[in-house]
Amino acid sequence: MPKGYWVSVYRTISDPEKLAAYNKLAALAVKAGGGRTLVRGGRVVAHDAGIAERTVLVEFDSFEQAVATHESAAYQEALVALSDGVERDFRIVEGID
Repeated sequence: MPKGYWVSVYRTISDPEKLAAYNKLAALAVKAGGGRTLVRGGRVVAHDAGIAERTVLVEFDSFEQAVATHESAAYQEALVALSDGVERDFRIVEGID
């Protein structure tokens, strides 16, 4: 069964306090959903039309698990805490194996 991934790229962070509150709640939701954070911030080298931005990558055992965790009450609470504190590109993608 192919794994599922959350890929989140932060274009701007306008409220670091909201992001910190989100990070605490999202970490709990990810753990409860069986996710593993593989990348959180760190160094980025962008190529082509890419922009070197904060990037987060979370792995789940399946695409369905990734979607269910995003839809969970715990993660929705994290999104409320984040509200308009950032502008980001968030995707759930299916792995190839």
